[in-house]
Amino acid sequence: MTPGEALILLGGGLVTGAVNAIAGGGSLITFPLLVGLGLPGVAANVSNALSVAPGYAASAVGSRPDLTGQGRRIRTILPAIVAGTLGGSALLLFTPHGVFDVVVPFLLLLAATMMALQKQLQALAGHPADLPARRQAVLVQVAVFLCGLYGGYFNAAMGVLLIASLALVLDEPLRRISALKNVFAAVVGTTTVLLYSVFGPVNWAVVAVLAPATMAGGYVGARVARRLPGEVLRWAIVVFALTVAVVLFVT
Repeated sequence: MTPGEALILLGGGLVTGAVNAIAGGGSLITFPLLVGLGLPGVAANVSNALSVAPGYAASAVGSRPDLTGQGRRIRTILPAIVAGTLGGSALLLFTPHGVFDVVVPFLLLLAATMMALQKQLQALAGHPADLPARRQAVLVQVAVFLCGLYGGYFNAAMGVLLIASLALVLDEPLRRISALKNVFAAVVGTTTVLLYSVFGPVNWAVVAVLAPATMAGGYVGARVARRLPGEVLRWAIVVFALTVAVVLFVT
């Protein structure tokens, strides 16, 4: 890796960490960078996943005030997150990638639509506050398991899908759901680090450059997200999800 390439990755890591904290999907900045540097697809995906994991942890620390009162909820969904992540990681490491890669842009379009039409969908399905407690708990478990499955496989834009799903079933401000997303992403990141470090083709030089940059960007991004009005945050996520989906369709 040349000094110029290291600087490019450093800048990309800072932006990725901030975007992941605010909306999710920042990995779609660093993943193409790694491919452009000549890493094979799987090696780029695995190295990218390890690199952004510390940034997710920093985002969770930066959003601590919005996690107040959510400790029990986090403990309840941890098993579903880990189970989904393990399943997704197994898909990445041991199965062909073609079919799932085709589905990813459509998932992002679905997430963007869910966020854009959040109020209309809540009117059809019922406001989260009106959902029976048991039904709400089941829906949350299903959402985090499926997003964990996606995150273990592809990782990029995982946060967008999670926010879009949880916003329909949790009666919480979007900034608190975003904070919950940061914890979720940190758990997914830790799980994939443990797996990919043993079984994946990791480029450790890339990780050494990107990981500190995503930590710095993630902490700053989480602080910014806390100050954004709910509607601004919602539409920022919609615009980013649509942009990422278009990029994936093109590539």
